[in-house]
Amino acid sequence: MREHTVTAFDQDLKAVDRLIHEMGDLAAAMVGSATRALLDLDNALAQSVVSQDKVMDAMQRDLDERAITLIARRQPVAGDLRSVVGAIRMAADLERIGDLAKNIAKRVGAVGEAVPPRRFAHGIDAMTDLVLAQVEGVVRRYEERDAEGLSGLRADDEKIDIQYTGVFRELLTYMMEDPRNITACTHLLFCAKNLERIGDHVTNIAENAYYIVTGQQLSPDRPKQDETATVQAE
Repeated sequence: MREHTVTAFDQDLKAVDRLIHEMGDLAAAMVGSATRALLDLDNALAQSVVSQDKVMDAMQRDLDERAITLIARRQPVAGDLRSVVGAIRMAADLERIGDLAKNIAKRVGAVGEAVPPRRFAHGIDAMTDLVLAQVEGVVRRYEERDAEGLSGLRADDEKIDIQYTGVFRELLTYMMEDPRNITACTHLLFCAKNLERIGDHVTNIAENAYYIVTGQQLSPDRPKQDETATVQAE
């Protein structure tokens, strides 16, 4: 009977982990598609991202229900309880990443075609690559129970912050050079800020995953390199 209970509990945990994996894959796909839709003014792709957000929301609800049921039935303790509660927290951050990707996609219809955003997109492309590597990497390292990798990934958020400051400076320069650039650059600033916020959510996921794997909290003091307030002052 005891063996049966343990096996059933392990199966329940694996089902929760599968949902985390699927949400991570969807989050990465949404981020990549949303940014590409904005830069290419692809309304069809943008609408696809908006539609995918409903799928992401449904996945989170499914995971929450499974996790709550698992706690009620199995009454897990110690490491097992950490795994279940941590999965709920990670799912919430993945769902928020989906929201931010949807918000980027919804900008496509408002940009207009007077000044194609792709003209100003060098920094955005590089920033998107960094963010996608983070989103894809955090779930993979969690699945591998790679505590060292999770800690390093959290530290890598600094690179996204630095890139965001560079994009901010670059787009402000374009807007000052020619007022006709303001609309496109404003939307790209919005996109860049959302990408930076996605990096923060990945950091949250990495911290929760690290706690699940090790039972220890990462230091709350982590470097933040968003210097846009200084840029504005200048």
